Amino acid sequence: MTVDEEATGAVLNRLRRAQGQLNGVIAMIEAGRDCKDVVTQLAAVSRALDRAGFKIVASGMRQCLATADGDTPPMSEAELEKLFLTLA
Repeated sequence: MTVDEEATGAVLNRLRRAQGQLNGVIAMIEAGRDCKDVVTQLAAVSRALDRAGFKIVASGMRQCLATADGDTPPMSEAELEKLFLTLA
């Protein structure tokens, strides 16, 4: 199973945002910025990664639910649950 075309753009945007924010965190630490500022920026990185992950899981769920021909879904409910818990 792959990330569907509808979700790919959003996932990549969120991952790129997280990448840029992480570069900002690294620069802040190297510059000796205040700990509170660093943690705030790091929380933004975490949210961007979580949102990308949830979009990927939602894409997988959509593909599983769209399987209407009676075949076994490409991803089981247990596998989807495991993906969600991985993000927790």
